[in-house]
Amino acid sequence: MPDTYLTRAGHAKLTAELAALRKQKTQLSLDIGEAREKGDLKENAEYHSAKEKMGEVMGRIGVLSDKLQSAKIIDEMDIPKDTVAIGTTVTLEDSDGGTVEYTLVGEDESDPMEGRISVQSPLGQGLLGRKSKESVEIQLPAGPRGFKILNVVRAR
Repeated sequence: MPDTYLTRAGHAKLTAELAALRKQKTQLSLDIGEAREKGDLKENAEYHSAKEKMGEVMGRIGVLSDKLQSAKIIDEMDIPKDTVAIGTTVTLEDSDGGTVEYTLVGEDESDPMEGRISVQSPLGQGLLGRKSKESVEIQLPAGPRGFKILNVVRAR
């Protein structure tokens, strides 16, 4: 299984979600037991709904458990200075002269609207390993785009 890269906050968020799902699983088990006691299961919508929800919860618990088991905390990684890597914040100047800032994170913490992009995204892939003051052309879904890397710092 591939490693999952998370910040401490991202790890805490997934851990909290896992704990909540485990509580929900316990409640669903009780709901299924109660629905089963009501008799004929073929026409018992409550029972079928609870079973379906239980399947979804169990699936998500499995995914989260696997991710947390293989998680690497970005804050604890040795990130080279001035090199774009997971856990760094990059200030870019685009070919139009505008500047934008992104923090490169694992795919579970990606939120482009908040300036957090996945290292798996086309932009993230194109920036990885590049250095401060370097100019790059990155193939994006909308076509190639030029950027100048103005600054690279370790994310906070």
